[in-house]
Amino acid sequence: MADSLALYKKKRNFALTNEPAGGGTPNAPAPAFVIQKHWASRLHYDLRLELDGVMKSWAVPKGPSYDPKDKRMAVPVEDHPIAYNEFEGEIPAGHYGAGKVIIWDEGYWAPTQSARKGYRDGVLKFELNGVKLKGRWALIRMRGRGEKQPPWLLVKEKDEFARSAAEFNVVDEAPDSVVPLRNAVNGVSKATKATKETKATKATKATKATKATKTTKATSAGPVDASLPGKNAELPATLAPQLATLVDGVPSDPADWLFEIKFDGYRVLARVEADSVRLFTRNGHDWTHKLEKLATAIRKLKLSSGWLDGEIVVLSDAGVPSFQALQNAFDASRTADIVYYLFDAPYLGGRDLRREPLEVRRECLRQLLGDHPPSGLRFSEVFDAAPRNLIASACQMGLEGVIGKRRGSPYVTRRTGTWIKLKCAKRQEFIIAGYTDPKGSRHGFGSLLLAVNDEQGRLRYAGNVGTGFDNKTLVDLKDKLDAHATSKRPFATSTGMDRVAHWVQSRLVAEVSFAEWTSTGRVRNAVFRGLRRDKAPKAITREKPTPAKAVVSDAPARISANPSTRSKVKQSLRVTHPERIIDPSTGLTKLDMVRYYDLVSPLLVEHLKARPVSLVRAPAGIDGELFFQKHLEGKIPGVNTLDRKLDPDHPPLIEVPTRDAVISAAQMNVIEFHTWNAVKTAIDKPDRMTFDLDPGEGTPWKSMQKAAELVRVFLSELGLASFAKTSGGKGLHIVVPLRKHYGWEAIRRFSQAIVQHLARTLPQLFVSKSGPRNRVGKIFVDYLRNGFGATTVSAWSARARPGLGVSVPLHWDEINSIKSGAHWQVTNIHTRLDQGNKPWDAYAPQAVGKAMKQLGFDPQGD
Repeated sequence: MADSLALYKKKRNFALTNEPAGGGTPNAPAPAFVIQKHWASRLHYDLRLELDGVMKSWAVPKGPSYDPKDKRMAVPVEDHPIAYNEFEGEIPAGHYGAGKVIIWDEGYWAPTQSARKGYRDGVLKFELNGVKLKGRWALIRMRGRGEKQPPWLLVKEKDEFARSAAEFNVVDEAPDSVVPLRNAVNGVSKATKATKETKATKATKATKATKATKTTKATSAGPVDASLPGKNAELPATLAPQLATLVDGVPSDPADWLFEIKFDGYRVLARVEADSVRLFTRNGHDWTHKLEKLATAIRKLKLSSGWLDGEIVVLSDAGVPSFQALQNAFDASRTADIVYYLFDAPYLGGRDLRREPLEVRRECLRQLLGDHPPSGLRFSEVFDAAPRNLIASACQMGLEGVIGKRRGSPYVTRRTGTWIKLKCAKRQEFIIAGYTDPKGSRHGFGSLLLAVNDEQGRLRYAGNVGTGFDNKTLVDLKDKLDAHATSKRPFATSTGMDRVAHWVQSRLVAEVSFAEWTSTGRVRNAVFRGLRRDKAPKAITREKPTPAKAVVSDAPARISANPSTRSKVKQSLRVTHPERIIDPSTGLTKLDMVRYYDLVSPLLVEHLKARPVSLVRAPAGIDGELFFQKHLEGKIPGVNTLDRKLDPDHPPLIEVPTRDAVISAAQMNVIEFHTWNAVKTAIDKPDRMTFDLDPGEGTPWKSMQKAAELVRVFLSELGLASFAKTSGGKGLHIVVPLRKHYGWEAIRRFSQAIVQHLARTLPQLFVSKSGPRNRVGKIFVDYLRNGFGATTVSAWSARARPGLGVSVPLHWDEINSIKSGAHWQVTNIHTRLDQGNKPWDAYAPQAVGKAMKQLGFDPQGD
């Protein structure tokens, strides 16, 4: 080992760097792997595989890809000690590899051949069992061209985990450290968690020996650690569940989905805050008093706070969920046999996990429950089987069907295409609109008249159900029907049974299975399954399966959204012409732009919210005609129009208030977002002042850096704090937050007075008049951005220029380290996401009256 690590030690001064000098324990028989994300002079990913007592290492500039078509360059570097697997931190400036390092992925690897021979021969094939990377991979050495160390290629092999790069980019989807996941639950050892994985991963076989020898094993759940992924968030008082979309078949990309049982029960969400546990139905009804046993079980998890999502069921003797048995349990007040299958955790331990990928949320939940969860609680497992076979087996077992969930998807509180349901038979909820009299020896009633709401919210007759009732149900349900009796027919038109029908108010919901819908919109061969206490009649409509291909068609638009935790573009959005080239200089496509805006949307919305926004659209790419749009023409989902009173001489202004609106705008070919210097609630009084430092021809970048610092200093002398950002183009922007005290004209003239003072004081650097002849070799500080209706490109907006630069907030001490106003571009923006909007954390409104007085400016003057 000493010889193997000689070069590693030679390159480092361990008195000044926190990197380990050596050490670490081999992990045989399941050797470890780690991938460290390294912000050195260039961002790259260091892949390390444990072999012969060291970590064999490669630098992968672009990071790994799940697409077998991607051949990622992997440059061999010196062997590292096994102890390096635990290194996260900052390598000091001026030292080898200076920059930030995080543990991006970790786990175990299993060579599919002799590892030593494969490494020696230059074809090393293996399986990875990590948090982010799974399945079969290969490292292939290229033919050398005189290098001492010929480069290798890292390639994903075709297996059940392979995915198209157009659909899934693991580097963007999961950019953060996995260490918080490692510590998610106290008492679960790192090695145990690192080996937990989907059963479909064959690499599990290589880790079973290790797992079998573990003596410290989680036998019960511990409290959730504060280092969970996600962002800090207060626990909301209420939470609507994510709902699945009924589809007509298996998606064409089944490897992109996880499949679970569709439980035949009631959806229940558990809210935990200290010792308080409350259980709610999907409609927000508090059922804690009915489910005290489950509340007690959840308390045993010792979870500080969180929302858990799952389904309560009663299992039959065959171990299959029985909806009727669940009904009977409630009717007889015998709820002790109810089991709570948990499948998601939108919030845990003070963290909002909704934007975390599905797999991350499930792993956190699994670790919370432990290997032996409290009685009554169970983890909903996914199944390692082809979806068609899984559905067939589920139907043979008498299950209702299966639920599919798209890998990497966020948790959203609405119905979405990222969760789908495939049913064994046609089955849904209906409103009970009436009933007929019984015949012969039958008690209670003959049949129930069913109804659904149409698109206008009107009740539509949907047929009858007369089977599926036992005598007790007939009598009990008749009592409920009598309690809601009415003489008024609830339908606008005749049902054909009006003369024999007894009408009831639209209060009761029945679950019914049936053979088919007739051409007249009525069910055939219906069977009653039970009453639904958890669904509101107003929400009952005829379920129409969505074509599976429509769900798949949304996949190319799914990318990461939050810079610290990732999600997907909303699934109802379909990106048209995703292959269209937007920027020929980089080859970036329309899909790339949608992905970019989904990635930065949480940061961007902070700068867009509550402000009028103008858009720059490029339907034919940035080399085609550009359209500057202040008013909404047509419809962009999520984009709002503002009150016309804000600008009475023109059509309504535009507001882009949410992530979904940003992504919808990107789908409509929007490249740039520009904002006003006022908010919609006080449109006549600017809340900021903007200076655009625009270099003339021949102006060196050093002059720009100097100019920005001089503007900052002058503003500071006036008592005004200012904030900088790149323009995404040639210049820099300086923003001064203001209290909403003065009108547009006063602020515009004040900003002009500031620029004129700079131009008089430093004429060799600044000019106060625009025009190319006036500013050759100089900088025009554009104050015209401060007039009514003027806009400035927003922070985190891309620019419709070659390279697609991005406007990015800066710390003032960073000005001298950046190389241009387009220092960050769409292609490298991931290197800036850790900073996000932090450089502007101190941004706050400030009075401007004293500054005006100090400059000798009269806001009431001409």
